[in-house]
Amino acid sequence: MSVRVVIIGGGPAGNQAATHAARLGGEVTLVEREIVGGAAHLWDCIPSKTMIATGGARSFAARAHAMGLFPREAEVDGVALVQRVAEIEERINRSITELLTSQGVRIIKGTGRLKGPREVVVETETGVEELAADTIVLSTGSRPRIPDWCEPDGERVLTTRQAYPPPEFPEHLVVIGSGVTGVEFVHMFSSFGAEVTLVVSRQQVLPLKDAEVAGALEDDFIRRGVALLKGARAVGIDRTAEGVAVRCDDGRVARGSHALLCIGSVPNSEGLSLEAAGVEVDDAGYVPVNQHCQSNVAHIYAAGDLSGKLPLSSVAAMQGRKIAEHVMGLHTREHRHLDYEKAASAIFTEPEIADVGLAEADAFALGRKIRVTKMPFAASAKALINSDPRGFVKILSDPATGVVLGGSIVGRHAAELISVIALAVTCNLKVTDIVDSLLVHPTLSEALADAAE
Repeated sequence: MSVRVVIIGGGPAGNQAATHAARLGGEVTLVEREIVGGAAHLWDCIPSKTMIATGGARSFAARAHAMGLFPREAEVDGVALVQRVAEIEERINRSITELLTSQGVRIIKGTGRLKGPREVVVETETGVEELAADTIVLSTGSRPRIPDWCEPDGERVLTTRQAYPPPEFPEHLVVIGSGVTGVEFVHMFSSFGAEVTLVVSRQQVLPLKDAEVAGALEDDFIRRGVALLKGARAVGIDRTAEGVAVRCDDGRVARGSHALLCIGSVPNSEGLSLEAAGVEVDDAGYVPVNQHCQSNVAHIYAAGDLSGKLPLSSVAAMQGRKIAEHVMGLHTREHRHLDYEKAASAIFTEPEIADVGLAEADAFALGRKIRVTKMPFAASAKALINSDPRGFVKILSDPATGVVLGGSIVGRHAAELISVIALAVTCNLKVTDIVDSLLVHPTLSEALADAAE
């Protein structure tokens, strides 16, 4: 008898759990109320990276003279950009849907909730359906956090989900929040030609990142003309005749045509009737999980943003695969648990930022001895060929064993290049393994071997 798996939420975690469980012989039903592929993924991540790519092309055109070309200022075609975003979203959604259905996954468009430990109720446009399940996977994602001092109107005061792209391109955007999402929006809209002010509640952007990395991004923002309000926490937003006025707790006011909230997210756990199955949540509404992504109810799993782990699509997808393996019994064989501390992440600013593993500041805070080596891209032939020598590669290793513990990259294609260091961290490779690799010349990846020496 096959295992009946019901998944609520079709984002990266849900669709990966579905496709892998079906591939391993499970009887899988996927319930999704909005879009297969995930609202946060297809309405946040993919549109933002699409717009960043377009903004990057515009920035490149403006500095083409450095490569022997006459510079041209590319104007933004808002209609074409909206169409491009929609086409990419639709293509990804169609691809995921076709893969799931080809593997026998049943997809129900509706809103799911728990009726009991092994029952799921789905409300659809045509009625209500009850599903029996041996295993339930909860992967309902998250949504932008809205503070009580602000009420977005979708016109001048926006959440991140209302800005892909916004109803009109802002002349002067005030971004509230200097985490990953906030700095990506700063980069995106400044590359489109907007004035940008960034409200930074602490003394550096990206407060959870390496100070040297954050400093490199701040330098680029300043060169772009971005205004940084450091040590200022937003406490209110007023509509004005000209646009908006963002009030800060220190008395300063940031004025612009639009304001954008980038202050985190909250889990979509309400409405799931978790209490009907005895599933516990923490004070923030997340479902705590163990190393197998199991909740306190063993046959009910949580993954993606709902699990309270790293809010990355890559992590959610891996959680989905690990859940499928556990449900279908593969954990009884050789099995590697998901190690969140070894997850690579990237920020798609310009220059790009990526990191993985142990951070330098964390190592010092722990009193851990590390070896830190660095190579600037200014010494890279390919970076000079690309006329973009900004940034560096930094690698952290154990001074006694040479094992790679972590690394940071600032520069062009950092999100791609970090994969080499991520593999080294995951597989406990040594710096000599990177140094001894015969890499292509001239490439940016050569800086990885140089930094490892």
